[in-house]
Amino acid sequence: MKACGVIVEYNPFHNGHLYHIKTARKKSQADVVIAVMSGNFLQRGEPAVVDKWQRADAALAHGVDLVIELPIQYACQAADIFAKGGIKTLAALQCDSLCFGTDYDATFDYNAFGQQLNRQSAEIKALFQRKADQKKTYPQIMQEVYQELFNLPQVNQMLPNHILGLSYAKENAQLQNPMNLIAIKRQKAGYHDIQITDGKIASATAIRKLLQEDGDISNFVPTKTKQSVEKYSVDWHNFWPYLRYRLMSSSLEDLLILYQMESGLALKMQQTALNTTDFTDFLSQVKSKHYTLTRIQRQLCYILLNITRAEMQLAWSDNYLRILGFNRKGQKYLNQLKKVTPWPLLAKIGKSGANQVPLTLRADEIYRLASKDISEQNFGRRPLKLN
Repeated sequence: MKACGVIVEYNPFHNGHLYHIKTARKKSQADVVIAVMSGNFLQRGEPAVVDKWQRADAALAHGVDLVIELPIQYACQAADIFAKGGIKTLAALQCDSLCFGTDYDATFDYNAFGQQLNRQSAEIKALFQRKADQKKTYPQIMQEVYQELFNLPQVNQMLPNHILGLSYAKENAQLQNPMNLIAIKRQKAGYHDIQITDGKIASATAIRKLLQEDGDISNFVPTKTKQSVEKYSVDWHNFWPYLRYRLMSSSLEDLLILYQMESGLALKMQQTALNTTDFTDFLSQVKSKHYTLTRIQRQLCYILLNITRAEMQLAWSDNYLRILGFNRKGQKYLNQLKKVTPWPLLAKIGKSGANQVPLTLRADEIYRLASKDISEQNFGRRPLKLN
């Protein structure tokens, strides 16, 4: 069976995602569409609006054949590590192609760009190191490197899907058997668009804003998504008391062993937490030219979940395929896959789960603090099955 992969978050699942799935199947001519989906904490350092099981359920109900969880050690990361985790997982799933949305020109050849990156990796590394002392973010520096070495046109830095696409191309080109990359131009709503100009499609950002304002999202999401968010809806405000307690009760030494923590940022966060009672105010005061909102939010995830550098590095060596759900086609593909994939398939988490997926277990238990309506996320849970 021929498989097309999509790397997704579905936060929440909406009509634009439905278009993506249908287009991925059509353009790839695949027998199955496999979603590698982030768990309960996401790439931009945010908790998911609804839990991973409800998002997997919506995906299966609207055209995905198999849903595999992207572990938190890859899911809550900058574009390069997020892409590495997603591409590695799709390769272990034996996918023939990857279909992704782009907010740039859809005629851009990501396959050729990835091959070029692979050939000139030493030059890229050297130029990056020369530019790294600039007070710019990692994506900004990498964009400058790409433009200088490959004569790319100037691209707005706020094109997150294009930046991800470049990262996918880089990682894919390093595979022994690279996948075919299929880029689809985003329809009617950009990633960050909060203005709604179409009656059926809105960005996930705009939909989350509507949820925070108690607005009606019915026109932009399938029924399953609407039912999920009516039960509960999660955002950072649910975790602010726990996060503030962590910042106020931890010593500087405690914070500095956390993944990616810097002393200046730790001190600023601690001082701001002492004097600020509102999460939105806290973010606005900590944000700076050096620390973007996304960088800060990811760091807050590492603080909330107490993830150390050592734990993160150890987690990167754990390779597995956590199955969240499948339909009949997906189940047939799994039967084919288990004979050839080098990674273990995890259909459920047992008593040994603390050793198998320790960061996922911790993240999911803390995620459940957001609402009494969030069910057990791991123990006793079997993959969803859509007949």
